Amino acid sequence: MTITAITDDIRYIGVNDHKIDLFEGQYDVPNGMAYNSYVILDGKIAVMDTVDRNFTHEWLDNLASALGGRKPDYLIVQHMEPDHSANIANFMKLYPEAVIVASAKAFTMMQNFFGTDYADRRIVVKENDTLSLGRHTLTFLTAPMVHWPEVIMTYDSADRVLFSADGFGKFGALDTEEDWACEARRYYFGIVGKYGAQVQAVLKKAAALEIGIICPLHGPVLSENLAYYLGLYQTWSSYGTETEGVAVFYTSVYGNTKRAAEKLAEALRAKGCPKVALNDLAREDMAECVEDAFRYGRIVLATTTYNAEIFPFMRIFIEELTERGFRNRTVGFIENGSWAPMAEKVMKKMLEDCKNLKFAEHSVHIKSAVSEENLAEIEALAAELCQDYLAQQDETANKSDMTALFKIGYGLYVVTSNDGTKDNGLIVNTVTQVTNTPNRVAVTINKDSYSHHVIRQTGILNVNCLSVEAPFRVFENFGFQSGRNTDKFAGCKPLRTDNGLVMLPHYINAVMSLKVEQYVDLGTHGMFICEVTEARVISDAETMTYTYYLDHVKPKPQTEGKKGWVCKICGYVYEGEELPEDFVCPLCKHGAADFEPIE
Repeated sequence: MTITAITDDIRYIGVNDHKIDLFEGQYDVPNGMAYNSYVILDGKIAVMDTVDRNFTHEWLDNLASALGGRKPDYLIVQHMEPDHSANIANFMKLYPEAVIVASAKAFTMMQNFFGTDYADRRIVVKENDTLSLGRHTLTFLTAPMVHWPEVIMTYDSADRVLFSADGFGKFGALDTEEDWACEARRYYFGIVGKYGAQVQAVLKKAAALEIGIICPLHGPVLSENLAYYLGLYQTWSSYGTETEGVAVFYTSVYGNTKRAAEKLAEALRAKGCPKVALNDLAREDMAECVEDAFRYGRIVLATTTYNAEIFPFMRIFIEELTERGFRNRTVGFIENGSWAPMAEKVMKKMLEDCKNLKFAEHSVHIKSAVSEENLAEIEALAAELCQDYLAQQDETANKSDMTALFKIGYGLYVVTSNDGTKDNGLIVNTVTQVTNTPNRVAVTINKDSYSHHVIRQTGILNVNCLSVEAPFRVFENFGFQSGRNTDKFAGCKPLRTDNGLVMLPHYINAVMSLKVEQYVDLGTHGMFICEVTEARVISDAETMTYTYYLDHVKPKPQTEGKKGWVCKICGYVYEGEELPEDFVCPLCKHGAADFEPIE
């Protein structure tokens, strides 16, 4: 295999496996797998992980070729899963002067795997420990349960490279062409999906680093458009919606439940659903189906009552979801039972411990074959699932629905505007209806914000009423950075109302387009008193109140056992006796004035 240069000093020495048919004994990998390993060539040399036992000689040949006659000083073991650690013993025999660098838990696992923990040839590292190779200084980041407890990641500040262990990995060998997102998504939800909170913790650490290249242990090296890959991991690990649409999963014995699922798919498309994924659980790859369930924000489960239970493939599917922390979804149901139907009851029972699931009000109850009554039930379920899609489309939206004003409370909103070159958005909590004949709304905005400047110039704005479904990243994006120097809508295709301004495609229950009629100077803030020119109700979800945000959305600062200062805006912890006066939070970009001492 050709040794690939990642940077001037970093070489790829991994291998491709086209003999494997099932990864981890369960995941179909028609395009094989890549087991990645790297070498950092400096005054001292570090080897990053080994490979699967079936490729010992190929890997050692690659390593020798990259070394060019030199000897490695360190073997950095980030992850002890055998496809990455199998050749530790072979490496240590071949290079007896080398030292292993790993976490304490990794050395315990080495004792289990190899009968030794290399007590006389090791360096145990923990969070933020460093290792100097010369020009390159490596910083170690603990990543427990991403997806084993011993995992560390490694950051090279010289070349701005993050060695991410199994993070950002995917199925497939490197000498095949295939879509990254599809196989990375299937890999993530199959293997890492249960550990969303742990991945979120790692992403928070990564946000404080200047990363130019990501080197995972599976899949390609990522060096372009990193915001895309980081954004997907942010969505996946927070159990957010990646793709708008509905995924329908069915099992069918004699074809009647299948017919109902197909009729629902037709009804969803007719009502403007942007994408419908129809999945036969008995015939399609289960991991692909699990991937789809986490990809879409709405799913429908359709199955038969079977032995006073549900059809086996549906039971397996739901178990696959629940063991991976399935949450933050709307779920609809279609059940079929010729007598004593139990399917919907059983499915809801299986899902009852999942967090933040909303069950659709309308269900479909088939008694053997699809009836006219069932067709009406299918239409009602489709209409419920497509309520916001209908409201977002110009041709089907009720643009004069003044009940949108009922969504106003002491809530949190994203005010969108446009400066003539790019869209902007701002979190506000001061929106009030001041009259109803005519309908007027007052929006108060801090004068220091760029949005205030833009709206003063343009005289138009949209108020997007956030629902309780909004995750913390919405507040990070629209509240922790300025639109003057940041494109807050980069990488997305937002929807627009008739005034040309952005309507958020997710996490809102109403949107109002406003035209400024009067401005009131309040000193530090300005109040815009506005006419309502358009109003749409998007969903029936509850409005996000400030109390709900503080209690359920804003992360609690991880200050236990730490001394220093905590950011009041985002919870970032600065450890140290004194906080520099010019310190800027690496996450939300707020200054030292927004920090308080940890008590």
